[in-house]
Amino acid sequence: MNEIDAALICKALSDAHRLKIVKMLTGGELCACKLLEAFQITQPTLSHHMKVLVECNLVTTRKEWKNTYYALNCETLTSFRTFIDSLNCSQACQKKDCCQEEK
Repeated sequence: MNEIDAALICKALSDAHRLKIVKMLTGGELCACKLLEAFQITQPTLSHHMKVLVECNLVTTRKEWKNTYYALNCETLTSFRTFIDSLNCSQACQKKDCCQEEK
C-alpha cells in the first residue's frame, strides 16, 4: 500500500459513523438496512458514508434484488494494517533530545 491509498483510508476512517460501520462489518457482511438501524441518519447519508468507504476500497458492495450488502475488503484492510504497523519509531527517536536542535 502506498501513502496516497493509506491517506484515503485515514480520511475515510476520520468520521465516527464510518469507523463504526467498519467495526460493524468486522462481524461479516451486512445489508444496508441493518447498518441504517444502528444510526439515527437518513438513507442518503448512509449511502454517502458507504460511497466513501467503497471508493477507498475498504468496503465491497453487492446487490441482491432490492438490497445492497456491504463487507470489508480484507485484502485492503490487511494492507492498511501492515502499512500502519510499519510506522515505528526508531531507537534514536525514543530519546528525549531526538527532535531538538543542536546547540
